[in-house]
Amino acid sequence: MTYWDPMPTVRALVGEPHPLWRGDLVRHDWSGPAPDGWQGRDWRNVPGPFYTAGTDNCLTGRQCAPRHVAYEDEYRTEFVYRQPVQAYGVHELTCAAECDPFGGYGGDGDLHWTPELVGDWWRERGRAREWAARVGWGAWATSEHESLRDAAEGARTYLAHLDRGLRDYLRGYVFWLAEGRPAAPGERLPELDA
Repeated sequence: MTYWDPMPTVRALVGEPHPLWRGDLVRHDWSGPAPDGWQGRDWRNVPGPFYTAGTDNCLTGRQCAPRHVAYEDEYRTEFVYRQPVQAYGVHELTCAAECDPFGGYGGDGDLHWTPELVGDWWRERGRAREWAARVGWGAWATSEHESLRDAAEGARTYLAHLDRGLRDYLRGYVFWLAEGRPAAPGERLPELDA
Protein backbone atom coordinates (compact mmCIF):
# COMPACT_ATOMS: atom_id res chain seq x y z
CA MET A 1 0.00 0.00 0.00
CA THR A 2 1.38 3.39 -0.95
CA TYR A 3 1.18 5.96 1.83
CA TRP A 4 -1.06 8.99 1.27
CA ASP A 5 -0.06 12.22 3.07
CA PRO A 6 -3.19 13.76 4.63
CA MET A 7 -1.54 17.02 5.75
CA PRO A 8 -2.14 19.06 2.56
CA THR A 9 -5.84 18.23 2.85
CA VAL A 10 -5.87 19.18 6.55
CA ARG A 11 -4.18 22.52 5.94
CA ALA A 12 -6.43 23.35 2.96
CA LEU A 13 -9.50 23.07 5.22
CA VAL A 14 -8.48 25.87 7.61
CA GLY A 15 -10.83 28.83 7.29
CA GLU A 16 -12.96 27.05 4.70
CA PRO A 17 -16.47 25.61 5.08
CA HIS A 18 -16.14 22.07 6.37
CA PRO A 19 -17.23 19.60 3.66
CA LEU A 20 -19.41 17.66 6.14
CA TRP A 21 -21.19 20.72 7.54
CA ARG A 22 -23.45 23.40 6.14
CA GLY A 23 -21.53 26.66 6.20
CA ASP A 24 -19.47 26.32 9.40
CA LEU A 25 -15.81 27.11 8.89
CA VAL A 26 -12.90 24.95 10.04
CA ARG A 27 -11.39 27.09 12.79
CA HIS A 28 -8.20 25.20 13.57
CA ASP A 29 -5.21 23.75 11.73
CA TRP A 30 -5.30 20.13 12.93
CA SER A 31 -1.80 19.39 11.62
CA GLY A 32 -0.22 20.70 14.84
CA PRO A 33 0.21 19.09 18.27
CA ALA A 34 -2.64 18.18 20.59
CA PRO A 35 -2.92 20.53 23.60
CA ASP A 36 -1.85 17.71 25.95
CA GLY A 37 1.02 16.97 23.60
CA TRP A 38 2.49 13.86 22.08
CA GLN A 39 3.50 12.47 25.48
CA GLY A 40 -0.13 12.63 26.65
CA ARG A 41 -1.52 10.57 23.78
CA ASP A 42 -3.60 7.48 24.41
CA TRP A 43 -1.57 4.30 23.83
CA ARG A 44 -4.34 2.85 21.66
CA ASN A 45 -3.80 5.47 18.91
CA VAL A 46 -2.40 3.66 15.88
CA PRO A 47 0.83 5.02 14.38
CA GLY A 48 0.36 7.83 11.90
CA PRO A 49 0.04 11.59 11.82
CA PHE A 50 -3.21 11.81 13.81
CA TYR A 51 -3.63 11.00 17.50
CA THR A 52 -5.60 12.11 20.53
CA ALA A 53 -4.45 13.30 23.92
CA GLY A 54 -7.00 14.43 26.48
CA THR A 55 -10.27 14.57 24.55
CA ASP A 56 -13.66 14.93 26.18
CA ASN A 57 -15.74 11.93 27.23
CA CYS A 58 -19.06 12.80 25.60
CA LEU A 59 -18.89 9.98 23.03
CA THR A 60 -19.12 12.39 20.09
CA GLY A 61 -16.09 11.43 17.97
CA ARG A 62 -17.75 8.43 16.34
CA GLN A 63 -20.69 10.58 15.28
CA CYS A 64 -18.29 12.31 12.87
CA ALA A 65 -15.65 9.64 12.30
CA PRO A 66 -16.93 6.10 12.93
CA ARG A 67 -14.30 4.68 10.53
CA HIS A 68 -11.46 6.37 12.43
CA VAL A 69 -12.37 7.00 16.08
CA ALA A 70 -13.13 4.71 19.02
CA TYR A 71 -13.44 5.25 22.78
CA GLU A 72 -11.36 3.87 25.60
CA ASP A 73 -13.35 2.35 28.46
CA GLU A 74 -11.96 4.00 31.59
CA TYR A 75 -12.86 7.66 30.92
CA ARG A 76 -14.53 7.21 27.51
CA THR A 77 -12.07 9.51 25.77
CA GLU A 78 -11.46 9.23 22.04
CA PHE A 79 -8.55 7.72 20.15
CA VAL A 80 -7.66 7.29 16.47
CA TYR A 81 -7.84 3.61 15.52
CA ARG A 82 -7.48 4.11 11.75
CA GLN A 83 -5.53 6.80 9.92
CA PRO A 84 -7.12 8.44 6.87
CA VAL A 85 -6.06 7.24 3.43
CA GLN A 86 -8.16 9.69 1.42
CA ALA A 87 -9.67 13.18 1.76
CA TYR A 88 -13.01 11.97 3.14
CA GLY A 89 -11.23 10.37 6.11
CA VAL A 90 -9.54 13.71 6.83
CA HIS A 91 -12.95 15.37 6.68
CA GLU A 92 -14.29 12.89 9.24
CA LEU A 93 -11.32 13.27 11.60
CA THR A 94 -11.33 17.08 11.45
CA CYS A 95 -15.07 17.01 12.14
CA ALA A 96 -14.42 14.92 15.28
CA ALA A 97 -11.58 17.25 16.29
CA GLU A 98 -13.65 20.39 15.75
CA CYS A 99 -16.49 18.91 17.84
CA ASP A 100 -14.20 18.03 20.74
CA PRO A 101 -14.50 20.89 23.28
CA PHE A 102 -10.96 20.22 24.53
CA GLY A 103 -9.48 20.16 21.02
CA GLY A 104 -7.63 17.02 22.08
CA TYR A 105 -6.56 15.99 18.57
CA GLY A 106 -3.11 16.34 17.09
CA GLY A 107 -1.72 15.88 13.60
CA ASP A 108 2.03 16.13 14.18
CA GLY A 109 2.64 12.40 14.64
CA ASP A 110 5.10 12.35 11.72
CA LEU A 111 7.46 14.46 13.83
CA HIS A 112 7.48 11.82 16.58
CA TRP A 113 7.07 8.39 15.00
CA THR A 114 10.18 6.69 13.70
CA PRO A 115 10.38 3.39 11.83
CA GLU A 116 11.69 1.81 15.04
CA LEU A 117 8.83 3.16 17.18
CA VAL A 118 6.25 1.99 14.65
CA GLY A 119 7.88 -1.46 14.74
CA ASP A 120 7.76 -1.45 18.55
CA TRP A 121 4.06 -0.49 18.53
CA TRP A 122 3.31 -3.25 16.02
CA ARG A 123 5.13 -5.89 18.06
CA GLU A 124 3.14 -4.87 21.14
CA ARG A 125 -0.24 -4.80 19.36
CA GLY A 126 -1.37 -7.81 21.41
CA ARG A 127 -2.17 -5.40 24.24
CA ALA A 128 -4.50 -3.46 21.91
CA ARG A 129 -6.07 -6.68 20.63
CA GLU A 130 -6.80 -7.91 24.15
CA TRP A 131 -8.28 -4.56 25.12
CA ALA A 132 -10.45 -4.34 21.98
CA ALA A 133 -11.75 -7.90 22.36
CA ARG A 134 -12.63 -7.34 26.03
CA VAL A 135 -14.43 -4.04 25.38
CA GLY A 136 -15.99 -5.01 22.05
CA TRP A 137 -17.66 -8.12 23.42
CA GLY A 138 -18.11 -6.93 27.03
CA ALA A 139 -20.88 -5.09 28.84
CA TRP A 140 -21.02 -2.23 26.34
CA ALA A 141 -22.07 -4.65 23.59
CA THR A 142 -25.38 -5.42 25.32
CA SER A 143 -25.99 -2.05 27.01
CA GLU A 144 -29.43 -0.51 26.81
CA HIS A 145 -27.71 2.72 25.74
CA GLU A 146 -27.17 3.04 22.00
CA SER A 147 -24.03 5.17 22.49
CA LEU A 148 -22.37 2.39 24.50
CA ARG A 149 -23.34 -0.26 21.96
CA ASP A 150 -21.75 2.01 19.32
CA ALA A 151 -18.65 2.29 21.53
CA ALA A 152 -18.45 -1.52 21.60
CA GLU A 153 -18.78 -1.54 17.82
CA GLY A 154 -15.84 0.88 17.66
CA ALA A 155 -13.72 -1.52 19.70
CA ARG A 156 -14.69 -4.44 17.45
CA THR A 157 -13.87 -2.40 14.33
CA TYR A 158 -10.50 -1.49 15.87
CA LEU A 159 -9.85 -5.18 16.47
CA ALA A 160 -10.73 -6.00 12.85
CA HIS A 161 -8.39 -3.25 11.62
CA LEU A 162 -5.57 -4.60 13.80
CA ASP A 163 -6.06 -8.00 12.18
CA ARG A 164 -6.72 -6.84 8.60
CA GLY A 165 -5.39 -3.70 7.00
CA LEU A 166 -3.25 -1.98 9.61
CA ARG A 167 -0.11 -3.98 8.82
CA ASP A 168 -0.13 -2.92 5.17
CA TYR A 169 -0.82 0.71 6.12
CA LEU A 170 2.09 0.67 8.57
CA ARG A 171 4.48 -0.76 5.99
CA GLY A 172 3.70 2.20 3.73
CA TYR A 173 3.93 4.59 6.67
CA VAL A 174 7.35 3.24 7.71
CA PHE A 175 8.59 3.78 4.14
CA TRP A 176 7.23 7.36 4.28
CA LEU A 177 9.00 8.03 7.57
CA ALA A 178 12.30 6.55 6.36
CA GLU A 179 12.35 8.02 2.86
CA GLY A 180 10.28 11.20 3.20
CA ARG A 181 8.09 10.17 0.28
CA PRO A 182 5.50 7.54 -0.57
CA ALA A 183 6.71 4.34 -2.21
CA ALA A 184 6.47 4.23 -5.97
CA PRO A 185 4.26 1.50 -7.48
CA GLY A 186 6.12 -1.80 -7.30
CA GLU A 187 8.72 -0.46 -4.87
CA ARG A 188 9.47 -2.86 -2.01
CA LEU A 189 8.01 -1.88 1.36
CA PRO A 190 9.70 -2.71 4.65
CA GLU A 191 8.47 -5.75 6.54
CA LEU A 192 7.17 -5.51 10.10
CA ASP A 193 8.28 -8.06 12.65
CA ALA A 194 5.59 -10.41 13.87
